[in-house]
Amino acid sequence: MEPSDLTTRRNGRQRRVAGASTLPEHTGFMDRGGGSSPEPEMEEEADGLIRSSDSEDRRRQRIRPGIRAELGSISLLLFLYVLQGIPLGLAGSIPLILQSKNVSYRDQAFFSFVFWPFSLKLFWAPLVDALYFSRFGRRKSWLVPTQYLLGLFMLYLSVTVNALLQSEKGPDVLTLTAVFFMLAFLAATQDIAVDGWALTMLSRENVGYASTCNSVGQTAGYFLGNVLFLALESPEFCNKYLRLVPKDTGIVTLPDFLFFWGMMFLVSTTLVAIFKRENAPVRGRRNVPEETQGVMETYRLLFSIVKMPTVFTFCSLLLTAKIGFSAADAVTGLKLVEAGVPKEQLALLAVPMVPLQILLPVIISRYTAGPRPLDVFYKAFPFRLLIGLEYALLVWWTPSVKQEGGFPLYYYAIVFFSYALHQVALYSMYVACMAFHAKVSDPLIGGTYMTLLNTVTNLGGNWPSTVALWLVDPLTSKECQGAAGQSCSTPLEAGLCAKEGGVCVTALDGYYVESVVCVVIGLLWWLWLGKKIRRLQDQSPAAWRCRVGQ
Repeated sequence: MEPSDLTTRRNGRQRRVAGASTLPEHTGFMDRGGGSSPEPEMEEEADGLIRSSDSEDRRRQRIRPGIRAELGSISLLLFLYVLQGIPLGLAGSIPLILQSKNVSYRDQAFFSFVFWPFSLKLFWAPLVDALYFSRFGRRKSWLVPTQYLLGLFMLYLSVTVNALLQSEKGPDVLTLTAVFFMLAFLAATQDIAVDGWALTMLSRENVGYASTCNSVGQTAGYFLGNVLFLALESPEFCNKYLRLVPKDTGIVTLPDFLFFWGMMFLVSTTLVAIFKRENAPVRGRRNVPEETQGVMETYRLLFSIVKMPTVFTFCSLLLTAKIGFSAADAVTGLKLVEAGVPKEQLALLAVPMVPLQILLPVIISRYTAGPRPLDVFYKAFPFRLLIGLEYALLVWWTPSVKQEGGFPLYYYAIVFFSYALHQVALYSMYVACMAFHAKVSDPLIGGTYMTLLNTVTNLGGNWPSTVALWLVDPLTSKECQGAAGQSCSTPLEAGLCAKEGGVCVTALDGYYVESVVCVVIGLLWWLWLGKKIRRLQDQSPAAWRCRVGQ
């Protein structure tokens, strides 16, 4: 999974704390450097303001709230982000469950649209910022109904999910996609509201803890909804590690898991709606109302940014850069499950990867802190392409390693090592890209600018993955063995082959075709467009500056 799925989600709008100037910071120095002298009354008023400000600062320092004074707010933020990660983790586990039920890769491609809302929330985030009931609270106006809907959708799924997964004609992928898409859409909307609330819920001294709550909470929620759920839902895992007497089901079932978290959403949302006030008085901090841009103003700003030649070129490159990795990123895990690797074992391999994912950005940032961060992006690109080929070899090798009791320990060690190499290349490109976004974003409109570039980056990973899943079946070639004159090109022909006593055998797996084609496309992109993306670093800062109002 791309890090953008968990650690780089940002709200699709520009937020400003009240009192922050809408002008670049250097204009303050220009004002001080020139102009006529102030009038005597203005001088006295200014002196009074300075003395008042100084005394207020000293008083604020004496009563500055520490983290202990805001542990309740920090705990609430952490809990809200954990709740946000639960539906995302569940959505990530459904493709593995579907794969174990032998759905087509076209169905997997259709379900992959579930992961798009976090890459598209920029388009409705200005509405979340600008429309609200002031009496109820700016963020609670969206948070409370959104979380109620999340809980109700989970309760609905707890009753219907077994029927959707086990119908006579196979899993009802259409309904599953619609429901989980709504869950992801609501989770993305909740993310916008919670991120905005964090700015006013915490004091200025402690607002930095908001990003920590975001990353830790979302990661923990995703872990609960994905890794922990898949492990406890698996009869094989529970019988092997957690039970003395084997049973046919896991300790936790999908309906039970959905019902528990659906009720958790409803109860916690009710408590927040009743007992948590927005802009509640915090000792040592004045309550300042939060400002925002208007809806249409934000949309016009986004359009003006995209029209800039450098930004348009960069966005075009971002939207095409990950085509070469799409087969490896989107299909490999499903192919391993198809080859017999237990889905819960694959999920558990992500646990020891967490320390690596924490350390990698810290290490890589040393090389991206300079004036040319995209050099790291360019150098890591071919290594990630080679890892895609190595993934294809791993999938080809997997069936020959399988034993009666499963897979040997050394097989999982090789899978883990391959995944670790992939993470190194992936994070190198990701950190370099984020560093470049921070470098070129116009500080006048930095929030909207950064969010736009991050959204395009995420979208550039989502659409190739969907296309890659969609093309696996058409590129796969099957033939009927044991029944003369029959073929397996369509499901109808495959049924006729089976009636004649034949068996459909894969002659050429579309995954291997895709792996080679994607690597070729990626190599051409690197040789031709990779140099172009590096040259963007040579553009002057003025080329990235947005002329607002022009």
